[in-house]
Amino acid sequence: MAYVIASLKEKSVEELPDRKHESDRTISRRDFLNGMAIGLGAIGTLGSRQLLRAGILDPQAAAPYPPALTGLRGSTDAAFEHAHRLRDGASPSAWGIPNTTGEQYDLVVVGAGISGLAAAYFFRQAAGANSRILILDNHDDFGGHARRNEFTVDDRLLLGYGGTQSIDTPSEYSPHALKLLKDLGIDLSMFRKAYDREFFVRRRLSPAVFFDRETFGEDRLVRQSEGGKTSDWLARSPLTERARQDIARVYDGRTDYLQGKSKEEKLAHLARTSFRDYLINDVGVAPETMPFFQALTHDLYGVGVDAVPAGDCRGVGLPGFEGLSLGDALGPGQGRTASRTHDEPYIYHFPDGNATIARLLVRELVPGVIDGSTASDIVMAHARYADLDREANRVRLRLNSTAISVRHAGSGPSGDVDVIYVQGDQSYAVRGRACVLACWHGVIPHLAPDLPRSQREALLYGVKVPLLYTNVAMRSWRALDALKVESIYAPGCYFTSIHMDFPVSVGGYRYTRTPEEPTVLHVVRTPCKPGLSARDQQRAGRFELLNTPYVTLERNLRDQLARILGPGGFDPARDIAGITVNRWSHGYTYEYNSLFDPVWNPGQAPCEIARQRYGNIVIANADAQAFAYTDAAIDQAYRAVRELTST
Repeated sequence: MAYVIASLKEKSVEELPDRKHESDRTISRRDFLNGMAIGLGAIGTLGSRQLLRAGILDPQAAAPYPPALTGLRGSTDAAFEHAHRLRDGASPSAWGIPNTTGEQYDLVVVGAGISGLAAAYFFRQAAGANSRILILDNHDDFGGHARRNEFTVDDRLLLGYGGTQSIDTPSEYSPHALKLLKDLGIDLSMFRKAYDREFFVRRRLSPAVFFDRETFGEDRLVRQSEGGKTSDWLARSPLTERARQDIARVYDGRTDYLQGKSKEEKLAHLARTSFRDYLINDVGVAPETMPFFQALTHDLYGVGVDAVPAGDCRGVGLPGFEGLSLGDALGPGQGRTASRTHDEPYIYHFPDGNATIARLLVRELVPGVIDGSTASDIVMAHARYADLDREANRVRLRLNSTAISVRHAGSGPSGDVDVIYVQGDQSYAVRGRACVLACWHGVIPHLAPDLPRSQREALLYGVKVPLLYTNVAMRSWRALDALKVESIYAPGCYFTSIHMDFPVSVGGYRYTRTPEEPTVLHVVRTPCKPGLSARDQQRAGRFELLNTPYVTLERNLRDQLARILGPGGFDPARDIAGITVNRWSHGYTYEYNSLFDPVWNPGQAPCEIARQRYGNIVIANADAQAFAYTDAAIDQAYRAVRELTST
């Protein structure tokens, strides 16, 4: 049984210190170029042929190719510097008088994530193929959190997902979200063959837990037994006997820890009790067990078990509830993540995650940018970024462009919408008959200060979850094979989750078959601050991410991998071919938490107030549904466009 909870669902240079073994040697120039964000200065030191061979240069445009850039990616400093100035009180005039481009569009979309791209797609369906649309995004790549990471190792292309992971529980997608997938050519049945569900079983690879010396007294990797009792593998851990007994009791026990309460009382109690408090106060585990449990919810919720309701933990399959006799009943205020049914296989994953959905949308919106015609052939296709913003395009996608003002041209909420954005250090003005704000909610009050006060307050309610999605290109996975592990839960470490990528082969992309072949490790960190509310933890975590230089992230990553995989023969200096750290300072959408949020009446939740139409300005994004999933992003795009086109 796997106890690692997978997500259902982004400086200055200094030398690494010399250490006792070669794997921790000072980073060489080659390792530096592979490991650090390759900016224009670094690119200038290499020839075009070298960059083309490494997959870093776009062969069509002789410019950096975003998916292949390594080092610090996701929300880079360049992506948010103008937005932070706006947040800190700068008015649009701080960027000077905007250049009036004379460009006029039927629709301007702010945000090129899946929601923004879907909004452009739905609008063109409603308004006609000749409608003119401009999509602006502050990043150097499209897709938002649906980010594609590419590596070239020994002339072989490796793909990783830098954000949105999979098409989760498609049986619960709305009809129009499913239709969009179908229109894009995604046949969900293809994954029954594309996803090799027996790969890890055939290789006898199992989940494992890494107990670090700082937290548990010694470094020890414990492989979880295939079958058998939890106590069997816990016996090999460095935990105390009391902790082992308590953990085994939580996982394997069938006791009703809320005996005497009715079903309704149990559900209400679980909704207002953290999983940590449930374990300590109701189950009766010793506090010394909590370092083991603390990070079980990191990947999925972005906070530890101290800030997640026990009812939500029960809903996503965490242990300790089997004896409560609650069946499928849901508790009051239970988060939507926990209310999803998870009995269908978790196999709907492209090699680059849901970046494939974003790329399919771009191929539909801007013909000629990405070759091919199917959801399979696009996996290996190269995108021509230089063609995204051609004047001849009916739909233009403009990257590195931060919107700083969105206002109606008429008096009050009427007339066309004027949008000012910054590219480089210069501001520009464009006009649209309407505007979809598909950016995250927290920035909208600064972009559109004319919105009603109650709406602006509602937009600021949710605090997005900060996280690091790191992909490590490995020259081989011999060490994992030697240790017989495929995923590692490391509750006391800087990065708490490590796992081999999903075994998916699609459209000419072939998943690794033998330990001698290269592969991608996916490594996750959520910067939590236990003891605070979920929103305050997320604010503190974001501060940490924005103030941690890349060199610290890389040092921690190399050190941790060496400690965990070293006994299997792993050497970071030899075995790591590239690192991409996707830092998402504003990552997962905030989902309501019954520990800290009330249960609102219909229509009164902050996300419902926040997404109200304002003249010809409408609001999309998963934030508008308080649900951190791709179908929410699509659903909110569909709703926003219908608001514009149905009147």
